[in-house]
Amino acid sequence: MNSANGKNAVVLLSGGLDSATVLASARRDGYRCHALSFDYGQRHSAELDAARRVAAQLGAAGHRVFTLDLGQFGGSALTDRSIEVPTEQDDGIPVTYVPARNTVFLSLALAWAEVLPAQDIFIGVNAVDYSGYPDCRPEFIDAFQKTARLATKTGVEGAAIQIHTPLVDLTKAEIIRLGDSLGVDYGITVSCYKADGQGKACGECDSCRLRRAGFEAAGVADATRYAIS
Repeated sequence: MNSANGKNAVVLLSGGLDSATVLASARRDGYRCHALSFDYGQRHSAELDAARRVAAQLGAAGHRVFTLDLGQFGGSALTDRSIEVPTEQDDGIPVTYVPARNTVFLSLALAWAEVLPAQDIFIGVNAVDYSGYPDCRPEFIDAFQKTARLATKTGVEGAAIQIHTPLVDLTKAEIIRLGDSLGVDYGITVSCYKADGQGKACGECDSCRLRRAGFEAAGVADATRYAIS
């Protein structure tokens, strides 16, 4: 282990490509990783099954699935089945944006970090090859970092919890190369917005297109299981 020396960290783990890479990166850096996933009323549970597989494969110290139903609000193609998942890229913020999702998730990660205790939280946001979500930008993370210092007992007492975004400036191809070098089995991850019950990807949604293009650009074999060719 390196300078992290086995310190506790909370790692947000969706079960997708990016979060799996973040977990592998944090483990490489010597953190004792407590993976946190959310059953938030999303269209399918395949990503939660994937998160469990990823946590086991990458040696997380523990894995919790927190249940909250953002589907009660709707407003996103991922939480409201009356809104179709687009197969063409939208201009501006797409309908797959879930209102305030990362703000909610980071707040709950912050709560768990205080209890563990853990001084570090990892999240796989990306501002390069991403879908235009406002809560994936560095400006948002900087703002939440200030909130973490101001709104917690830990922060007020001078030991602020640090938010880490190791993928924020990487292309999808660079993320895949990093994860491949760290032994991530991308075949067990699920990124698709419309995955079927077996976790097979549609190959058509925005997430699938970004993922497929990333593997091609990285020169890494795509282990994704597709429902269609």
